[in-house]
Amino acid sequence: MYPLIRLLTSSIKARLSSSISINDPCETTFRCRPWDLDMFMEVNNGRMLTLYDIGRFDLSIRCGLSGVLRRNRWGFAVAGSSVRYRRRVRMFDRVTLRTQLVGMDDRWSYIAQSMWVKGQPVSSVLLRTTVTSKNGSVPTQKVLEEMGLEQWQTELPEWVRAWTDGDEQRPWPPEP
Repeated sequence: MYPLIRLLTSSIKARLSSSISINDPCETTFRCRPWDLDMFMEVNNGRMLTLYDIGRFDLSIRCGLSGVLRRNRWGFAVAGSSVRYRRRVRMFDRVTLRTQLVGMDDRWSYIAQSMWVKGQPVSSVLLRTTVTSKNGSVPTQKVLEEMGLEQWQTELPEWVRAWTDGDEQRPWPPEP
């Protein structure tokens, strides 16, 4: 089940927190709960991706994107991801979730996220995201204009560019 209570409490905390710039890092903390665990008594990969959603909601609220989405009846979708899992997250671990926009191009926004337990990284994800309307993806420049950030520019880091280039080589439709 989707962690709606955790999402709600995190969203309330984000609304009560200070605003941040669109490219500032954002931190969210939570405890691993029994319902986050799989049969090996650790957070499984599917739940971890769901928990990463909470960090993106936090970032979108604190930088003002969520208000723009609501006002324009737009959505916020993940179009690709690359995940690294390095350590287990166990029951009652206190997790710090870090989220940051690392760059944009004409169509996509790239968000890097990581989870930390006791000061050690446990996983990270790089996401290709887009704002959507009933007509499809909204150009990033239009989103920036709606946020009052017409002049905001960022270069994609080389490691993000390498990931996007590699992803372009994957066949579509998928094989098999």
